[in-house]
Amino acid sequence: MGWAVARGVELQSTCPPRPKKASTLGREIAVTLNTYNLFGMPTKTAYQYDITIVSQNPAKGTTATDPPKRGLVKKIWESKAVKQELGDGHMWLHDGNKLAWSSFKLPRPEHRIQVDLDQEEGRANVKKGKENRHKIFVRFTKDVDFSGLQAFFEGQAPWSEACIDTINFFDHAMRENPSHRYTQIKKNFFQRGEKRFALGKGIEAFKGVFSSIRPSLFANGVRGLSVNVDVANGTFWIAQDLGKALLDAFGCSQVAQLQQKFAQAKAGKEGFDGSLFRRDLKRFSKLHVVDTHRSEVGQWCIDKFIAQDCTEKKFQLGDKNGEKGEWITIFDYFKKTYNITCTRGIPLVKMTKGKETYLPVDVLRIEANQRYNSKLDEGQTSNMIKFAVTYPKERWAAVEAGVKLLDWQNDPYLAHYNVKINPHPVEVKARLLPCPDVTMTGGSIKAGAGPAKGRWRIDKMKFLTPNTQPLRSWGICVIGGPRSLPPDAAKKFAQLLITTYKGHGGKFGQGGEDPWIGPGNLAQGGEMINSVWQATGNKFTARPQLLVFIVNDKNIDVYRRIKKSCDCRFGVVSQVLQSAQCVKLDSQYASNVCMKINAKLGGSTSRATGTALARVNPKFATTSMMCVGADVSHPAPGSGSSEAASFAAITVSQDSHFARYTAECNTNGRRLEMITTQNIDTHFKNQAKTWIMNCGKGNPPKRILYVRDGVSEGQYQYVLEQEVKDMKAVMKEVAPGSDCKFTVVIAGKRHHIRFFPKAGTGDQRTGNAMPGTLVENGCTHPFEWDFYLCAHAAIKGTARPIHYQVILNEGDFGGEELQQFIFEQSFQYARSTTPVSLFPAVYYAHLAADRARAHENTTPVSSGKKGDKKGEDGKTETSGSSNTGKPSTEVNPLVPLNISGGIQNVMWFI
Repeated sequence: MGWAVARGVELQSTCPPRPKKASTLGREIAVTLNTYNLFGMPTKTAYQYDITIVSQNPAKGTTATDPPKRGLVKKIWESKAVKQELGDGHMWLHDGNKLAWSSFKLPRPEHRIQVDLDQEEGRANVKKGKENRHKIFVRFTKDVDFSGLQAFFEGQAPWSEACIDTINFFDHAMRENPSHRYTQIKKNFFQRGEKRFALGKGIEAFKGVFSSIRPSLFANGVRGLSVNVDVANGTFWIAQDLGKALLDAFGCSQVAQLQQKFAQAKAGKEGFDGSLFRRDLKRFSKLHVVDTHRSEVGQWCIDKFIAQDCTEKKFQLGDKNGEKGEWITIFDYFKKTYNITCTRGIPLVKMTKGKETYLPVDVLRIEANQRYNSKLDEGQTSNMIKFAVTYPKERWAAVEAGVKLLDWQNDPYLAHYNVKINPHPVEVKARLLPCPDVTMTGGSIKAGAGPAKGRWRIDKMKFLTPNTQPLRSWGICVIGGPRSLPPDAAKKFAQLLITTYKGHGGKFGQGGEDPWIGPGNLAQGGEMINSVWQATGNKFTARPQLLVFIVNDKNIDVYRRIKKSCDCRFGVVSQVLQSAQCVKLDSQYASNVCMKINAKLGGSTSRATGTALARVNPKFATTSMMCVGADVSHPAPGSGSSEAASFAAITVSQDSHFARYTAECNTNGRRLEMITTQNIDTHFKNQAKTWIMNCGKGNPPKRILYVRDGVSEGQYQYVLEQEVKDMKAVMKEVAPGSDCKFTVVIAGKRHHIRFFPKAGTGDQRTGNAMPGTLVENGCTHPFEWDFYLCAHAAIKGTARPIHYQVILNEGDFGGEELQQFIFEQSFQYARSTTPVSLFPAVYYAHLAADRARAHENTTPVSSGKKGDKKGEDGKTETSGSSNTGKPSTEVNPLVPLNISGGIQNVMWFI
């Protein structure tokens, strides 16, 4: 938990240590990792300095001591005045903000440097108050102590702030040279001139290289630093005329179409400011452009588009003496001054520079290599996936190309500080864990018959448990539209679904094999669902148990409207299908749909049955255990996220095989990462009571395995001190006198570690690691208990293993026991005939959190802070108020599920 120290988090305990013995289950295989080890520590001393810049004319809305924007900071740091004062030959490193390092110790504790960028860039007669002058303070703070980190690796000293300083130094020493040669975005570098891939609507993608340094346990048992190198896929604006970019962004082939959209936005009920057109224009904000109408090119940054065109906006001319003259439109000014005819009927661009600077799009061009930060639409996302997905062979070639791009051997900064990186990748002895059989009613699918390869068929197999109540009252609504399913085809598909479900053991009541089938009209809104509900109920004179909707195409808004009505208004499980799939009458598709329906009706698909767990812990099967998964999802950056809610989902296993789960969700403040006390007290409590009553036969579990969706290392302690503490309080309340032992595991997906198995040990079709590939060294923490597990067989691209970090082990799990249990559970995902990559409890929490967005209560909140700044840039807060656990920014709770039909006790979210 070392990174937490740097964040000022006071730790009361450390994570559990790595088990003394590595796993011996399964068989040993050789795997190459995309990591590279450092050789020892630098011999040259490095000195750390604090950098403060004071601007003579600070930007609007800032003070003189506020740090300038990064682009200006870079200009100031690279100025002649700074280089002359600090010495250009001392190989200074700079983090682009507040810190710098050098092997040269300045003669004084503090140096003050005057920087006049006007003079250095050849600008004369600058108007008073507009000067680009700055003062930079360079203050010595500390020596970088490499011995402290070495002592930590040798187990002779704890992780400390000095270790953090050392890692920070290494990180920036590695970045300095590439940052001068390539486009840098955080830890990613993109080579100029790289081959582009168009994503649509003026956006393109191209590949770069990611690198990050980390403490690691080497394959030979030695502890040190390693560099993780991976492919980076970046999205950028296409460098082109701004007018062409606007046409692309709005799908217009002609300027007249864009003019029409602008006119409609101004004439609309909400006006230009409230229009969708203006909202979509916001993605151009902060974009850097250059003007093309002058001999001396000017650089600008877009503030916004305004509701006036070039013939409507006027400004007052002035003479050389500052005297005000006539008023003139921007159209007439550009025609008179530059002989440029500006395009009428499209919005003008307001710039950030100056109070009232407006330019027409005709004279602006987007600068190259600018990152696109907004959310991609469905078409762009689809194209991005095609571009980004590469099989291991191609990905490894890209990693090697990235290593050549970084060129460590010829890096002058690394050479100056004597930092040496092994150019050969790390190879480890991994384990291929024993694969379980997949058991269903009446038989098992043996590991060798499919599960070990990551895919199996369930033809003629019956589900582990069928629906709890025979299916009798149900209906199928065929929604009208251009691609609507014909009535005869709907009846044929219904019969295929019935036959398939019966074949898998599904139970039907009297009349259940003749469902209500009728049309639906989306124009009716919620009344369409009501009509289907009433018609189905009237046909069977009973409360509907299931409603199926066959839609024309994939539309998230339609999907969520259906789910909200079914879940919250009527309390009935539902299944949404696409007509293009139903018309094929494919038995495999019908079988997949039946897995979902069976789970929603209280059944379970299958369970994993292996022998390894019984060997490593003979008491495993007789020790009662509850599995809990949790996920907090946040809105995507740039999608109105400052006002959008975060969602917390908690799932709890409800049978002894961990095959059935319940889930409850609610809003969780705005960008609040920790699950609030209120959510745990309400939603975990409900599910814990259900477990004790049904699964525990009145008794609480002896063990609780809590697997939390990935949080940063600095937040581990908050998970223990807030979420786990609240869960323990709930268990004490629902089962007084209980002493449930918690084991808490963080499951992380956001990392760049990849497995490249040696020939003959991977999937022959794709080159990926086989399901069950376990890595415990080479990329793991030097002392704490973590591991990487690839539980699935990736169909496309390169498989991403899950990083599991154990942060509490009261349940006394052994290393092999926990790893094998997580692996085997991956074979029990209710709607799949493949093992999944992530522990199912967390996977279900992902599904539930995503589904919960359909349950949003859009009624405005009258109180609470508006415009949370942290929400704007995609950052998250750790917790709410210090004592109550309430969210820092108030949001409405979700519309609750209608539980009158028992929907809360089945897998409604699947």
